[in-house]
Amino acid sequence: MKLRKEMLTHTMDDTQIMVSTDSSVFSGIVRSNPTAAFIIDLLKEETTPEAIKATVCKNFEGASPEIVSRDVDKLLDTLRSINVIEE
Repeated sequence: MKLRKEMLTHTMDDTQIMVSTDSSVFSGIVRSNPTAAFIIDLLKEETTPEAIKATVCKNFEGASPEIVSRDVDKLLDTLRSINVIEE
């Protein structure tokens, strides 16, 4: 899976903004907190849900694998629902 090439991101302070260059892919703005932005940045390269979860656990000390798994799955479902990732 990977973030669609039409999606552009920009980080300001602790918020990432994501927009599409093609309104047929997605029309709107997505604002992400730092953790979601970290995951979205991982999606700029081909990856898997398992690899994302492992990287999040590695980079966020003390993160519970169960909570990371649940939260990553929820974010990926949201990104799928707005058509911004390719499987």
